[in-house]
Amino acid sequence: MNEELLLLKGYLCFFFFCRTSACLNLLRGRGAELSPPSDSSVPSKRSKSVYTPLEQQVIQLKQQHQDALLAVECGYKYRFFGEDAEIAAKELNIFCHLDHNFMTCSIPTHRLFVHVRRLVSHGHKVGVVKQTETSAIKASGTNRNALFTRQLSALYTKSTLVGEDVNPVCRLRDVEEGACGDLVSDPPDSFLLCISENWDKLKKQLTVGLVAVQPSTGDVLLDCFPDGPSRSEVEGRVLKINPVEILVPSDLSEQTQKLLQSIANASAQADDRVRVEKRDSALFEFASAMSTVTEFYCHAQEKGSHSLSSVASLESPVICCLGPLIQYLQEFNLERVLRSESSFRRLSCASEGMILSAATLRNLEILNNQTDGGVKGSLLWVLDHTRTPFGRRLMRKWVSQPLTDQQSISERQDAVQEILESDSLTLNSIRSLLSHLPDLERGICCIYHKKSSTQEFYLISSSLSRLGLELQALLPAIQSQISSSLLRDLSLDTADLLAPAHSFLKVLNETAAKSGNKTELFSDLSGFPVLQERREQIQTVVNEIQDHRKEVRLMLKAPALDYTAVSGQEVPCVYVTKAVSRYHTPFLVGRYKKLLQLREQLLLDSQTEWTNFLEYGFGEHYHTMKRAISHLATMDCLFSLAEVAKQGDYCRPEVLGSQRQIMIRDGRHPAIDLLMGEHNQYVPNLTELQGDGRRTMIITGPNMGGKSSYIRQVALICVMAQMGSYVPASETRLGTLDGIYTRMGASDNIYKGRSTFMEELSEASEIISYATERSLVILDELGRGTSTHDGIAIAYATLEYFIRDVKALTLFVTHYPPLCELERVYPEHVSNYHMAFLLNDVYVLTDEEVQPEFITFLYQLTEGAAGRSYGLNVARLADLTDSILHTAARKARELESIVSTRSLTFKHYQVTLWEMWDPLFFAPILST
Repeated sequence: MNEELLLLKGYLCFFFFCRTSACLNLLRGRGAELSPPSDSSVPSKRSKSVYTPLEQQVIQLKQQHQDALLAVECGYKYRFFGEDAEIAAKELNIFCHLDHNFMTCSIPTHRLFVHVRRLVSHGHKVGVVKQTETSAIKASGTNRNALFTRQLSALYTKSTLVGEDVNPVCRLRDVEEGACGDLVSDPPDSFLLCISENWDKLKKQLTVGLVAVQPSTGDVLLDCFPDGPSRSEVEGRVLKINPVEILVPSDLSEQTQKLLQSIANASAQADDRVRVEKRDSALFEFASAMSTVTEFYCHAQEKGSHSLSSVASLESPVICCLGPLIQYLQEFNLERVLRSESSFRRLSCASEGMILSAATLRNLEILNNQTDGGVKGSLLWVLDHTRTPFGRRLMRKWVSQPLTDQQSISERQDAVQEILESDSLTLNSIRSLLSHLPDLERGICCIYHKKSSTQEFYLISSSLSRLGLELQALLPAIQSQISSSLLRDLSLDTADLLAPAHSFLKVLNETAAKSGNKTELFSDLSGFPVLQERREQIQTVVNEIQDHRKEVRLMLKAPALDYTAVSGQEVPCVYVTKAVSRYHTPFLVGRYKKLLQLREQLLLDSQTEWTNFLEYGFGEHYHTMKRAISHLATMDCLFSLAEVAKQGDYCRPEVLGSQRQIMIRDGRHPAIDLLMGEHNQYVPNLTELQGDGRRTMIITGPNMGGKSSYIRQVALICVMAQMGSYVPASETRLGTLDGIYTRMGASDNIYKGRSTFMEELSEASEIISYATERSLVILDELGRGTSTHDGIAIAYATLEYFIRDVKALTLFVTHYPPLCELERVYPEHVSNYHMAFLLNDVYVLTDEEVQPEFITFLYQLTEGAAGRSYGLNVARLADLTDSILHTAARKARELESIVSTRSLTFKHYQVTLWEMWDPLFFAPILST
């Protein structure tokens, strides 16, 4: 018997397996794509009647939004259909099955925000389709038997995650405790970048326009600039903006496409990659873009909006970006931020900040490390001790664009110094206010877009109100105890700006707001006549039903008779079931239907009034609140810089304005110093450069001796000083730099089609074009990508050009000894240095085998040039086999001996040092 049961089970398993496989195979022949019957992509054409009404509705919606994954509301679920279902099932790891004509999968309505964010993080555009009818109102209409109408209510991409559907209210402590563990969180910045290009045939000049908008915070960046074939200017701005999505024309140039492709592919993880959206190139033409801009801004009536004349005066490449950007954001109902006058900001302006090129940002690891692209190990990682999300975003701006205005630098330094040295409890009280705050900047922007939930609105408004009241209480102490003008002005101004926040909560019912009940949301209905009338209508019907009960009681002579509700109630399992007779009078049936209709209409009216409240009740205060939050972010950054200075034993640098000099005593690399910790102290070094004196340092020394770390350290200290930060040194004095330019390392660029040597020379060429006598130039290993002869020649000529013509403060690292001759040629402006080391016996002879030298690194900058690079020591550290090391050491000794012999034997040929380093010099002897 048991064997028969087992056999039966086996047959059943095989049957269901075959059935499932057959269903999956139907995918290839039965409409995996959402297409009308006439579409050639559906192999088996069928009449329209074969599709269910819901499928027909979904096909129509999909035709209107072909580039989006549609989540369609169906009762208590959101369903995906066809290819959308297959993609969603794969990304979300959920079950997908065949239902009628299409594959489908579903998610619960209360988990929509989690799944939408996951899909968006993988680069998809997601559309949320909601039912636009309620059951009671539909039942009273003429289309009571038709399908529920559905419309696209929202679209989401990486840069447009704004709205009630995707922004659940999670406090910072909830995230820390894991309450929102499965939620894909927002990146610190979520910029949408739009790029346009204009090629002038006569001048043969490319001009690039750029507009970047962050819909979640309201920030808008503009820029217009010339660029060359390498697209280095575009690259630098993209790295600073760090967009999550880029909007480009379909006819974008090949060079820019390759650059964007390399940036998009820079991360190995799909959810970190930049999403690139291509649009019709006609939208980027000036006439079309200007028409869109004119129509958009001529209707801008609200306070604080840009005037059409101010926008029309922008450069034409910027207009060519602004037009398509307006149209794109209108698809998401997020275009309102582009009207705000206070949100526009120029990205790059020489008078506002130090220029940090793309190569500089990468080479100095200012925003990300070069190992895995993460933040740890970067300058931003060192300095960012902020407590708020909006402070974190501002710190990134400070790090990527240091100041050049001496007064602004001094104001920040004064604030940091007071926080460090003051024992006032007022400053501690102000910083404690910044702890455990929600993202106020994104919160008020969501409200400004009229997409905020009642819970989020209450959380943001109550936080702003609390901050305002607590700062008001601190005003006397702030005025009497804080001496820094920047800190005092920020604190006093913030308290005044937050005053309107107290009124936001007065009209709301706290319990209803926290629970999301919009029908009971407003505590005083005097300002909401529509809701007041609807409530009265509902109460009238309720009174009629109650009066009808009295009549029925008298008619049936049953004083205890009452209405009973069964549907929707949960009955405990321990209850005993009892037979109940239910009756409905015609009057009661009609009144009950009317009551349901009024209640559903109240829901719709409450949503409308809520949206109006967000627009008019809060909208006029948006710019005021945004400015207040900007002040809070600034204070957060100042407290962060003070904490870093205190923990790292930093000093206050002296920034001298117009003087051309850098003097750093006991300077340390900020990131390496922090990573090494207290037990492995970083070796400090002295740096002295004078614009009118010795302004160029040629640095030689053994491989791994610390040369690259040293020159990075100098540049990072300059960046920190002009940010207004303290620096890792015992004393620092420098003039204001207009830019830092670097050429470091040896790497090719496959996406741009460049070899290692081409990349070297391209970067050097750009530095020559942009550097001035007020710049810091760092050149590391220039010329190493080609033969020794050509490499030395190019490195020598380039360095001499910087010494003689550019006159910038220059740090030049090289393994080419001939370059050290420039100290003799330009003794007033050039100094030779090397990283000190200890060397044991060179080429020790053991058992008739030559052993390579052994180096002890001292990491100390010392005057004079190093004679050799001691590469065999690195080979030893890399664990090359002993046989290779012995052979290399013997060959190195032979070559040195040859050089020495030839220099004596061929004295009459006047062999130069350049020729001594040419491999061709050794060719005749090596061939023997």
